[in-house]
Amino acid sequence: MSETQGEIHLVLPDPVERAACFRVLAAGAARVVRSFASADDYLGAEADHGGGLLLFHWCQPGATSGSALLAHVATRPDITAFVTAERLSLDETRLILRGGAFDLLPAPLDPRLVHRTLDPAFGDWQLCQRDRLMRRTAAARLAALTPREVDILDAIAAGLGNKAIARRLALSPRTVEVHRANIMRRAEAGSIAELLRLRFIAESGRDAAANSFRFGA
Repeated sequence: MSETQGEIHLVLPDPVERAACFRVLAAGAARVVRSFASADDYLGAEADHGGGLLLFHWCQPGATSGSALLAHVATRPDITAFVTAERLSLDETRLILRGGAFDLLPAPLDPRLVHRTLDPAFGDWQLCQRDRLMRRTAAARLAALTPREVDILDAIAAGLGNKAIARRLALSPRTVEVHRANIMRRAEAGSIAELLRLRFIAESGRDAAANSFRFGA
């Protein structure tokens, strides 16, 4: 399975509800939908390996509770969790939403609501994963640069030419030229435009990670 393809997983104890939601999500769509009767079955099958969307009932049979399952997937940026429940207290609702669930759906589930909610969410998830993959790839290509080459790349991004870079870093213009050639080779960039695009993508990934940490996303 492609890293950005993902799957939709249903962890719903009620077999009728599970089958109805499975049918509406699997019909007419080129995607993988898998269903499980309990959180124990879901974790036992290691279904979370490739990421994707997860819809589960807050009240789970077996050893793994809904809160334990939510805590398990909350550490996974490649899983978007939806919880369904009924008769929740205010504290439970806060726990679910603050615990990392993307949305809370009323139970018993209306398959039409499930489709309207998860169908666009799955498209958004795939776009997000493609962006994450692009950022990781760009960062990996730039990770091969030496600290001095990073300094020169920063100067190139600031619009400086070789002579200005040489003055800023106390280097000879010839040394700057050699470093620039090495940067292009290490980053596997075919042009300065591609190199700067890689830097922009990698920097956007660091900014996103910093914001997630700052705001507890």
